[in-house]
Formats: sequence, C-alpha cells, structure tokens
Amino acid sequence: MKLLYSSASPYSAKVRMAAHYAGIAVEAVPVVTADSPAILVDSNPLGKIPTLIPEDGIPVYDSVAINRFLDRVSGGKLYPVEHEAARRADVLEALGDGLADCLLAIQYEYRTRPADKVYQGWIDKQWTKAVRTLSMLESAPPVLGETLTAGDFALAATLGYLALRFKDQWEDSHPNLIGWMKAFEARFPAYADLRPAA
Repeated sequence: MKLLYSSASPYSAKVRMAAHYAGIAVEAVPVVTADSPAILVDSNPLGKIPTLIPEDGIPVYDSVAINRFLDRVSGGKLYPVEHEAARRADVLEALGDGLADCLLAIQYEYRTRPADKVYQGWIDKQWTKAVRTLSMLESAPPVLGETLTAGDFALAATLGYLALRFKDQWEDSHPNLIGWMKAFEARFPAYADLRPAA
C-alpha cells in the first residue's frame, strides 16, 4: 500500500511510525500539497496528507482514520481494548493532533500571507492554546505502557514538529516532555528516522 505524505507533517509522521510499529509495510510517497498532484487529489478530494492507498485502491484519510485502519489490519496493535486504556490512548491522540493543529495554524499564517497581512492576534491565540496544552502535559506526562499506542505516536510526532519548527521556544521550560521524548525514542528507535523533518 502507498502512503502519500510530507516529511515535515506531524500527521504523516504519526501514521508512518504507527505503521512501522504495527509491522505493516507501506510505500511512503512524498507529495507537495500546494501543487495538488493528481495522485493526491484523485485519491483525496481535500488534497490533504496523509492519505493511504491500500491494495484495494480505496483511499483512507485522515490520520486517525488511517491509524484505525492500520489497527484493524494489524489485529489491534495500536489501540488498547480495555476501556480506561483505550480512553487514555484516544484522548492522547486527540491532544497530540490538536496541538499540531495549533502549531500548523501558526506556520500557515506566516507562510501564506504577505508579511503586512499576518494577523498576530491569531498567532497569539494559537500559541496560547499550545502553551496551555504543553503545560498540562509537562505537569503530568503520559505513561508509556507495555505497548505503544496511537496516542503515543501522535504526541511523539507533534513534539518532533515542535523541535523542528519551534526550536528553542519551549524546551527549557518542559524538561519532563523532553524526558518523555527520550524515553519514547528508547522504546521506538525508528523515531529518529520517522519524526517530522525538513
């Protein structure tokens, strides 16, 4: 199966890590969403990544739907079955993705508008949400269980995106999250190659 992705995308990184962990081979195909390539828009009318194209040719998107698909294909390697563990994994995935949403909104504001049209109020609002989320995670970092979950991959991918695009803006005040990233990489060495990258 093919995964249409961008190397910097935290959502793409999340899915690539999840597939690797679940033991599912995917052919990672880089695409530039701004170019609206046919392979992407013919598969996903939204023109967004990641988009998974399985062997049956029926595309799957967005990243949560892809991870749910991978979970079913792998026989349940990404989402716990037990109620409380499942709830923690689901909420952590939503939190990681929501944090990524805020960070990407900031990047898009800078990248898609002329400098004199950048709206600082919007940037400040998104950064406030990001700081609030990081503070909550710093005060109570998630516990890595015996097996990794889609929630762990979502958070790891978004922290990797923070390290890529917001370097030196958060690390010093979040030592527990830095520790969590190191512990995650120790458990999942492929993080070095699959995390968001320029």
